Amino acid sequence: MRRRQVVMNAAAGLGGVAAGAFGSPGIGLDRLRPVFLSHVNDPAVTPVFPGDPEFTVETVATIPQDGFYMQYVREAEHTGTHWGSPNHFLEGGRTADQLDARDLFLPAVKIDVRQQAAADADYAVTVDDLRAWERRHGKIPPCSAVILWTGWEDKWGTDAYANFDADGHLHQPGFSTEAVQWLLDTGKLGVRGALGTDTFGPDLGIDETFPVSVLLYGERRISLENLANLGQLPATGAWILVGGPRNRNGSGSTATIYGLILDK
Repeated sequence: MRRRQVVMNAAAGLGGVAAGAFGSPGIGLDRLRPVFLSHVNDPAVTPVFPGDPEFTVETVATIPQDGFYMQYVREAEHTGTHWGSPNHFLEGGRTADQLDARDLFLPAVKIDVRQQAAADADYAVTVDDLRAWERRHGKIPPCSAVILWTGWEDKWGTDAYANFDADGHLHQPGFSTEAVQWLLDTGKLGVRGALGTDTFGPDLGIDETFPVSVLLYGERRISLENLANLGQLPATGAWILVGGPRNRNGSGSTATIYGLILDK
């Protein structure tokens, strides 16, 4: 009974946090709908960024033989859907275990650039794109997770996801550095915030210097990468909750990332 009471108290606490976050103290958990924004990790289909370690899963215990079932997973911290902490690109930057819980619970906005990305795999989101979004949906809240919906999630598990050209270069859409600088300068990423995308990362795939990541992590923000099910996330009004282990000195983690949506 004590354990059950602890769980109930925790749920009530989450309900209060969620209600406060969504601005209505009377909101209950029955109206707060979580959706998965992560792909299932599966070595048969999960694309691995070029040069990263191989992702493997091995069954090491079975119920008939051992009395329990268990797999041994070998993967880099940035395999599949994952988040990255500042030390991923910033020497001396905050490690995964140094982040505050508030860094992993953020209001979310979704920028739909599927049409542009379908026409140009190297499309870089501009400041004008972000301003146009604000004219349509209102101001981007401070300390937001600004998420690009490029449509790349539909290519998951196929060669079209990495989209290599004949010379072995990746082609995926991303943010322009000007757009990210504008988000930082205007406070939309606040004192904490994130860039998210349904591609390998926030940079253009073809840019091997990763200028957006360097800028983002240099400002002590995080990234959310290889996201899924973005069609379920509204353009505004939802929140992002980022899971996954916080490894000591980690650069991020493979993650189950949730969209928390308030149903009308």
